[in-house]
Amino acid sequence: MLDLQVGFDELTKVGSMMGSGGMIVMDEDTCMVDVARYFIAFLTDESCGKCLPCREGLRQMLKILTNITQGKGKEGDIELLEALSETAKEAALCALGKSAPNPFLSTLQYFREEYEAHIHDKRCPALSCKELISYYIDPTQCKACMMCARKCPADAIDSAKNRVHIIDQDKCTKCGTCFEVCPPRFGAVTKLSGEPVPPPVSEEDRIIRKSK
Repeated sequence: MLDLQVGFDELTKVGSMMGSGGMIVMDEDTCMVDVARYFIAFLTDESCGKCLPCREGLRQMLKILTNITQGKGKEGDIELLEALSETAKEAALCALGKSAPNPFLSTLQYFREEYEAHIHDKRCPALSCKELISYYIDPTQCKACMMCARKCPADAIDSAKNRVHIIDQDKCTKCGTCFEVCPPRFGAVTKLSGEPVPPPVSEEDRIIRKSK
């Protein structure tokens, strides 16, 4: 929908709204489930609390969406979110309550597969939800530069000169520092989601033999 006009009627037809005219640009690294959770959290705080569909409906939606992003989603969550959304749209007393479910409804309409991946596979396709990702150092790419080990705030990286580095998954806080500081020319640190972290390589295989 890249060519969609930014206008009241055009946006309304596809399930959005003009609002104040602000625009946020996102890419494939943005999790749509977490985006919905973020906006529902904001609207939960904005609710005046006068009417039940908005006050309690949004709280329940936030709880369910948070669970989904944390890998605790279960069968029936999507349907329950849809029911809560419909109730708020029909019964809320003001425009805030009636439009509050829109972030969930529109992300579900266009990115339903992301919700299903979170619930069924415990996987975040955007590799964004902290509880659903792991960081792993590819032994074939690691050059033992020790950059990640020096910067790791949790001291979770087993490193030594000329030896492939290994992340201790029990110590790792998933802050992403190792991913950020690994030199692009190596690209040894990767994110995994919905799949087990490969076992550490043997001590013999950890030795990096410099080519002459």
